[in-house]
Amino acid sequence: MSVLPLAFTSAWASGINAYAVVLLLGLFGVTGVSDEVPAALQRTDVLIAAGVLFLCEAVADKIPYVDSLWDSVHTVVRPLAGAVVAALIAGESGSLPEVAAGVLGGSTALMSHLVKAGTRMAVNTSPEPFSNIGVSLAEDLGVAGIVTFAIFHPVAAAVVAACLLLAGIVTVVFLASRIRRFLRRRAQRREERRLAGEGARHGPGL
Repeated sequence: MSVLPLAFTSAWASGINAYAVVLLLGLFGVTGVSDEVPAALQRTDVLIAAGVLFLCEAVADKIPYVDSLWDSVHTVVRPLAGAVVAALIAGESGSLPEVAAGVLGGSTALMSHLVKAGTRMAVNTSPEPFSNIGVSLAEDLGVAGIVTFAIFHPVAAAVVAACLLLAGIVTVVFLASRIRRFLRRRAQRREERRLAGEGARHGPGL
């Protein structure tokens, strides 16, 4: 069970930014900072892919509405990444069954992803773009900080991650009305685009 805190923290962070987690863990392993990092995450092709995708997310995550679209696409990607990273960490040490670690990682990443996506929906009800940039930067720095902290102090980092997850869930519940407003606005825009498309197909009436 010695890798459980690191697996949990990595999964929580994967639900927010999976590419940053893979990139950071891989770099920590390649540079010899940690022996807990699985060899699969240290491969050059994995690091390059994670780096490129991290840069793409760093841009998309700061643009209003684009960030929510990006979150929708990653509803599967982030939990899957959390499950894989947790299972790899467990397999590296052999102290925790990989299947159990994968289930823990996937469910934790899913919860943190839903918190992130819900928070972004609430933020997108604001007309200005600066709140998106601020929230995105805070998430990036938070993921980098908590993953780095977990390498050296895994138990303490897991406690922090659990507290942040709980606080995030409470925040999303508190912002539920703004999230519903975002969903209604998006549904209205889809309806407007549909009606505009039908009008273009039929052309002006005779």
